[in-house]
Amino acid sequence: MTTQDVPTPLGPARVHRSEPDGDVRGTLLLGHGAGAGSGTADLLAVADAACAAGWAVLRVDQPWVVAGRRIAPAPARLDEGWTAVLAQLRADGRLTGPVVFGGRSAGARVACRTAVSLDAAGVLALAFPLHPPGKPEKSRADELRQVEVPLLVVQGEGDAFGRPAEVAAALAGHPGRVQAVLGDHGLKKDPAAVATAVVGWLRTLAPT
Repeated sequence: MTTQDVPTPLGPARVHRSEPDGDVRGTLLLGHGAGAGSGTADLLAVADAACAAGWAVLRVDQPWVVAGRRIAPAPARLDEGWTAVLAQLRADGRLTGPVVFGGRSAGARVACRTAVSLDAAGVLALAFPLHPPGKPEKSRADELRQVEVPLLVVQGEGDAFGRPAEVAAALAGHPGRVQAVLGDHGLKKDPAAVATAVVGWLRTLAPT
């Protein structure tokens, strides 16, 4: 794994890159949630499994995490940081094959919001926060439904931010897929199941 800092208008972001041993089938970019950086159990499990399946994986730490801040900025600022990182990686020729945007929680929202404008080949949403806990009326379903490329949502069965059935209902009529796994919003119960679901989906995007 290699690590590089990438300049953005919000300060440096940090990219942790893992490369497969053989040919690269595609590139998976992973953003993190609002409470931690890119080293959470689910993101690490997905990164390891995707890399073993032939994908280059880039875990992106947003500038506020690199700066040591504890509170994430507003969604528009997260999108700005993500967009700047992607632009630099593309300019450097660091992206190979189909480029899939992904992330957990707030990072999943960023991936959904930017997928169309930044030409993502697919979107992976881990623990998508469909609504604040106990406030289903404040739905973010529009962010999921604006995704026009293949979409996989991996959701914990006990996620207070939206259980799998709620996410599936929000996607009614949309081709996006929802995969339920054990656990809550943290997806710590069974990271291996999360990774298995992701790798199976990635194979549909870049078959051998």
